[in-house]
Amino acid sequence: MKHIPIIPVPIEEAELALFEERRKIYPRTQTGWFSSWRWVLVFFTQALFYGTAWLNWNDRQAVLFDLVARKFYIFGLVLWPQDFIYLAVLLVISALSLFLFTAIAGRLFCGYACPQTVYTEIFLWIEAKVEGERNARIKLDASPMSTRKFSLKFLKHFIWITLALWTGFTFVGYFTPIRELAIAVGDFTLGPWETFWFLFYGFATYGNAGWMREQVCKYMCPYARFQSAMFDKDTLIVTYDTARGDPRGSRNKKVDYKSQGMGDCVDCGICVQVCPTGIDIREGLQYECIACGACIDGCDQVMDKMGYERGLIRYTTEHALTRKLDDKAMWKRVFRMRTLIYGGLLGLIILLAAVSLALHTPLKVDVLKDRSMPKITETGAIENVYRLQVMNTQESARHYSVEVHGAAGAVIVNSATLEVDSASTKAFPVRVRVPAKALATGSNRIRFVIKDLDSPEVTVTEKAVFIVPR
Repeated sequence: MKHIPIIPVPIEEAELALFEERRKIYPRTQTGWFSSWRWVLVFFTQALFYGTAWLNWNDRQAVLFDLVARKFYIFGLVLWPQDFIYLAVLLVISALSLFLFTAIAGRLFCGYACPQTVYTEIFLWIEAKVEGERNARIKLDASPMSTRKFSLKFLKHFIWITLALWTGFTFVGYFTPIRELAIAVGDFTLGPWETFWFLFYGFATYGNAGWMREQVCKYMCPYARFQSAMFDKDTLIVTYDTARGDPRGSRNKKVDYKSQGMGDCVDCGICVQVCPTGIDIREGLQYECIACGACIDGCDQVMDKMGYERGLIRYTTEHALTRKLDDKAMWKRVFRMRTLIYGGLLGLIILLAAVSLALHTPLKVDVLKDRSMPKITETGAIENVYRLQVMNTQESARHYSVEVHGAAGAVIVNSATLEVDSASTKAFPVRVRVPAKALATGSNRIRFVIKDLDSPEVTVTEKAVFIVPR
């Protein structure tokens, strides 16, 4: 057997082979149709996030997830732990929406509404305003430390940290009333859990959007890894038209490049410079692409300057490219059976959830049989004791009446009228008396009917068991 010598590899070289040093990306500021829509989504999502926490509704915070009291306030709706099913429905709607949008147009959520994308866009805008555009930032980072460089870096990070802390404060403000939280922060009396989440969420915002940026999308986000399972050849994706663009090459605007066998791509590199994840879309679809459309805007502007047709990089499908489909044929295939099924299921679930919420009864009752033995009165009547746990989910105190059905002559001995404060739960002992020989010995089914005296249409019926001793 031939002897093959083993050449030892230095540790330094082995490390270089296993780990690639991060290359910092300096995205170029870009304007255009897709960039404008991205900023519209930035303004909308942040106005929603930062503004909703300060809205009032019925003398309380409009949206508040009070974990201590186990109540979720969403404008006029009060949800309790018993309403957990609505959270499950919300998660199902979110998942189906993700499947639908991905099947139609790829990573739309990533490119326009994902918090990582939104905050990275905001932090990059701050960076550009403080340090300058792409070339200025590259020069600044390459230069030795100076008073100017330190001042610019300090100002940038100060603004970043301030915004991140405000974001963490707002996040905690959805779980602790934000006005009380503001007073606690000002008085330095913030509780340990509020302090932890305030700093943790602020640190996560600062770290992810300021430092990690595209690394989150490339290495941490699981969606990038399984997106291919939801794509097919009729999914709209950001694509470079290779047949039209290649061979690439720089040229004079006045030169007849086609006679020289060249494609429309002038190899300017704008598509790479504007990409927030630093990929070259001309190399084909890559999992790092978040479908933000920045490369489309950049390429279209270059095409305009050269006098070429737009759309060298565009949203299209693989079938549309290979089969030369026109827009009408392409969109017909985009809305295919798969997307119609997703859309139908999503619409049905949303409709059912809306109907369920509309018919949501603001009264919940639990009936518990008392452990005490049935009591026999002097007249031979039999009494059973129950505990009614009445939950009023409305924003005002309510009065309820209690009736017993299912047993002839059954009456409530103590008060048959109950009062429960707004958005609270109260337990009431109820003594039910049944005349002698009205029921057979053993267990007998009865029903409690609880009615809202202020809104008679709000009625709850609960079953119970009446025990007649032998």
